[in-house]
Amino acid sequence: MTHLFLPIGALAGMLAVMFGAFGAHALRGRLDDYALGVFETAVQYHFYHALALLAVGLLALHQPPSTLLRSSGWLFLFGLLLFSGSLYLLALTGTRWLGAVTPLGGLAFIAGWACLAVAGWKLLP
Repeated sequence: MTHLFLPIGALAGMLAVMFGAFGAHALRGRLDDYALGVFETAVQYHFYHALALLAVGLLALHQPPSTLLRSSGWLFLFGLLLFSGSLYLLALTGTRWLGAVTPLGGLAFIAGWACLAVAGWKLLP
């Protein structure tokens, strides 16, 4: 299952480019500065964690899958959905309660990086 993070990461990267272009071209002038900044933050973290998913997928191709590596991939994916997803929706709809979901995604990102760090540490000779 861990090897699936490679194509999932590639698709997430593709979507980040598409959302970034949408924000830069279609939303400029339609959203206020605050909402546009929120959207841009979502795109930025979307890109970072698409790359993290690619890294997990590439590591899975060259290492036996571990619980830590698998956990990091799932945490990055859930973080992307919760953090960036809630910010995209907040920027586009103005629904303020979505902001309460965002920190959960941030925690998932942090936990994902911690799992990846420990998984990487265990690979060192």
